[in-house]
Amino acid sequence: QVQLVESGGGLVQPGGSLRLSCAASGIIFRIVTMGWYRLAPGKERELVATITSGGNTNYAHSVKGRATISRDNSMSMMYLQMDSLKPEDTAVYYCNAQTPAGLDYWGKGTLVTVSS
Repeated sequence: QVQLVESGGGLVQPGGSLRLSCAASGIIFRIVTMGWYRLAPGKERELVATITSGGNTNYAHSVKGRATISRDNSMSMMYLQMDSLKPEDTAVYYCNAQTPAGLDYWGKGTLVTVSS
């Protein structure tokens, strides 16, 4: 059974930083593409960043230069470092894993609130 568990969300002031983590189990982590998505109130789900099994990364324009996605295949972990946070970054952040066969798995999400 595939499980993705996010952690690291919380309340942060504008301009602050945080690091989200995603722990994966039940999946051959080293072969999957991992990603972070977010869902803000009243908006559609948005891709934040992805990282392939080979380490290639892709970022949404809205976070480029402020976010860094990384993975540790030995620990089956993925991370998202976000700096210079803005109120518009407030959302529930979801961890996603996509297998080479195209199967998608999702975590339950972690809430990030950027507010003073």
